[in-house]
Amino acid sequence: MRVLIVNTSDKTGGAAVAANRLKDALNNNGVKAKMLVRDKITDDVTVVGLAQGVRTKWNLLWERWCVFWHLRLSRKHLFEIDIANIGADITKLREFQEADIIHLSWINQGMLSIDNIRRILASGKPVVWTMHDLWPASSICHYAHGCEGFKCGCGNCRLLPGGGSKNDLSAKVFRKKKAIFSHNNIWFVACSQWLAGQARQSGLLTEQFVTNIPNPIDTHFFCPQDKAKTRQTLGLPAEKKVILFVSQRVTDKRKGMDFFIAAIERLARQYPTWQSSACIAILGSHAEDLTQALAMPVYPLGYVTDAQQICNVYNAADVFVLPSLEDNLPNTIMEAMACGVPCVGFRVGGIPEMIDHRLNGYVAAERDSRDLAEGIAWTLADENHTRLSLGAVEKVRRCYSHHSVAMRYIEVYNQAIASKNYQI
Repeated sequence: MRVLIVNTSDKTGGAAVAANRLKDALNNNGVKAKMLVRDKITDDVTVVGLAQGVRTKWNLLWERWCVFWHLRLSRKHLFEIDIANIGADITKLREFQEADIIHLSWINQGMLSIDNIRRILASGKPVVWTMHDLWPASSICHYAHGCEGFKCGCGNCRLLPGGGSKNDLSAKVFRKKKAIFSHNNIWFVACSQWLAGQARQSGLLTEQFVTNIPNPIDTHFFCPQDKAKTRQTLGLPAEKKVILFVSQRVTDKRKGMDFFIAAIERLARQYPTWQSSACIAILGSHAEDLTQALAMPVYPLGYVTDAQQICNVYNAADVFVLPSLEDNLPNTIMEAMACGVPCVGFRVGGIPEMIDHRLNGYVAAERDSRDLAEGIAWTLADENHTRLSLGAVEKVRRCYSHHSVAMRYIEVYNQAIASKNYQI
């Protein structure tokens, strides 16, 4: 079986990391998998990049300009919206023609247009689509934030100036997607039960197959290591409790930094000795912007792309905190748990599926900085920490290993191929 995974990048962003890991997992379990990307960053021979030229760069710029225009030249929500009005026709590529399965992943920002997706479906090849967010089941947004427009047809979009209108950009894009989805079978795979539940309510996917399979992780690479050595490598204090926060962009409101700041302030008041016995490590871009905002000593580690260095960061921590306000199945939580680091997060999205409350971490009430602080303190207590650490490693090995995830995807591929053969 030959599988072609299509993603905008092979490394940048959580979806790229997850798609790349899935490619490796499939190749390790008897499937010939390649990845097709617009932005090839690695030198991986199983990743094919689109030919770079003016057209490839123009696709991203043109789509962003069109979104900018619909936002009335405002940058607000500029990267929360994707309209897929331009992209690359991949159906003529040798890698596409050789594949038995076309596996779409995160294909936004000029990688594929809605018309490109129509062409892929018209080729007759079975199509599996991994949902890393709601966009495939929605119109122009990646997260609904409580909006239910995707259930019936969108329109009056909160992301558009003035709240949009009945026949606004979101309604038009919804109809374009509906026109191609309603006449073709796509096998949708959500990374979490939460996202699968949302997808099944979508007016776009009423007749489509929807299941959920988590992202995989290499448990031989992300695994517990010597804490003292990793801290020495990173320049972190050897004896202090290290509270870790990680995000591609740590100032992203969706990642809940405001609640993290409030929780740390509460802990600093409640446990004055933590000023000398605990600290905060922040991994991600703009980490240095938060050194003055947090009520404990801060070690900004910046934006890191080297996998071994990222693994070192997790292994240096005592607890990982990710108070996302909406999230699917964060790679960061999976990576931390694989390294034996208990995690604390809000009861939102797919996070409660990953963190088993008081078994391998702590699930706090949504948007409750008091409960978040309580979870951090409880997790760091000596009587809990070792048990939670062991529980985290066991959960990842059982649910997210390369083998377990690959086997579940192979089952979906076989069903998709059998369905196409039956139709023929």
